Amino acid sequence: MKFSILLAGAALTLIPANFAQAANVEIVAQNPVIELSVSEQVDSAPDTAMFSTGVETKAKTATEALRQNSVQARTVIDRLKSLGIAEKDIQTTGINLRADYEYDQPSRENRFVGYVVSNQVSATVNDISRLGEILDAVVTSGATNLNGPSFSISDDSKVRDVARERALANGKARAMSYARSEGYSGVRMLSISEGISHQSEQPKMRMQSDAAESFAPPVAPGQVGTVVSLNITYEMTR
Repeated sequence: MKFSILLAGAALTLIPANFAQAANVEIVAQNPVIELSVSEQVDSAPDTAMFSTGVETKAKTATEALRQNSVQARTVIDRLKSLGIAEKDIQTTGINLRADYEYDQPSRENRFVGYVVSNQVSATVNDISRLGEILDAVVTSGATNLNGPSFSISDDSKVRDVARERALANGKARAMSYARSEGYSGVRMLSISEGISHQSEQPKMRMQSDAAESFAPPVAPGQVGTVVSLNITYEMTR
């Protein structure tokens, strides 16, 4: 919680008659003002998860590496769709082609050995109870890497409302405390701005397709925090 009361020397500063707002609305303030930064976080269970996956292939020529990769990538994408993930929730995030080198110890030089192609996609899962099953199936279908998952809330409007109400109440209580300490009986809101963010400890996962045996990894979604941050200016009133 950050706060400040505008001061000049040891006395509270009176704000000029015209107090300009971001929307070009002029509000008259005849008394000292208080500026507060208030944040409130409400935790709730996530209902959506996102992860990225893909395939990497190597071949002597760029053309062959790309062709092999395209076949394997299509298999992985088709598997995602067969698991009930909508096409709109699957997105290609990167296709990369690069030359492949190996270090030759006798000559102490990098030796060209071919090309590497990687194809990465992200997928959004709307039923996180199936996430472990889906991750296992993706690896079984030929994916060579997994990254994520990250958890979120598809509609956090109600949670935002709760956090907003708490932040407003907290801000007003703080402002009243400062006003009373200076001999004023109330406060009047002059301006307010809002910021929204989300906080969660996202697990990081990397699994190789040649793991010992196929099994569904355990998934613990935990909680996602919805944070409402307010910057509020109050005028002290008699």
